[in-house]
Amino acid sequence: MANRVQLLGYNIDTFDFESAVDYAKSISGQVVTINPEMMSNPDMKDIVNSAELVVPDGIGVQLGLMICGYKVKRIAGVEFAHRMVMEAAKDGQSVALIGAKPEVVGKASENLKKEFPNLYITYVQDGYFTDTERVLNELKIRQPRLVLCALGSPKQDMFIAEAKKYLPNSLFIGVGGSFDVWSGYVKRAPEIYRKLCLEWLYRTVKEPQRFKRIFPTLPLFVLRVLKERFVPRGV
Repeated sequence: MANRVQLLGYNIDTFDFESAVDYAKSISGQVVTINPEMMSNPDMKDIVNSAELVVPDGIGVQLGLMICGYKVKRIAGVEFAHRMVMEAAKDGQSVALIGAKPEVVGKASENLKKEFPNLYITYVQDGYFTDTERVLNELKIRQPRLVLCALGSPKQDMFIAEAKKYLPNSLFIGVGGSFDVWSGYVKRAPEIYRKLCLEWLYRTVKEPQRFKRIFPTLPLFVLRVLKERFVPRGV
C-alpha cells in the first residue's frame, strides 16, 4: 500500500491510477475522490478520514500536495469509476447506480451495458428520493459489489458513510457528475485539456455557473496550503 499523507488535516492516498484500481478491487467500504471544494467543508473531514480510499481528484489537490512536497498525480474520478465498472463487468460482479435525474441515470445504465455486455446492473435509483431507509433496504437485498453514488457532495459522501454500515462487502464510490457524462448529456473536455490538467477551465467555460463554485474556493484553498506549509504556527 502506498503511503497515506495529510493535506490540511485530510488523509489522501498516494497511489497511481493502476495501483488505486488494484487496491480498490481488494477492499470494501468508501472511496472518496477528493477535491478542494470538499476540503473547504468542515463536515467532510471525519467522513474523508474514515474512508477506506481517498484519491486526489482535481488539479487543486494535486497542486496542494506538490506544494507540500508530495509528487502525486491526479486521478480523475470519472475515469476511476469507469474503470471500476469495467473491472466489475470482467469479474462478474454486480453494480448499483444511485443518483442524478431519472432520465440521466437510466441512460447511463443503458450506455454502460452497451459498452460492457457482461455488466450486471442490479439496481438503479435516481437521486430524487427522500426515503433513504427504503434505498438502503433495497441495496441490502441486492448486495451489489460496486455502488456508484451521484448525489453531489457532501450528500453522496454522507449517504455512503451510512450505507457502508449495511453492506460490509460492497465498495462505494461517490461519482459526482459521472452519470451525466456516461449518459451523453454532458461532454468531457477534449483530451488535450485533460493532458494539460485544464479540464476544470474547459468545463467552466462551457458551464459558467461553475465559476462561483471554483472561485474563490480554489485560490483560498491554495492560500491555506501555502500558509500551512510555510507560515510557522501561531503567526
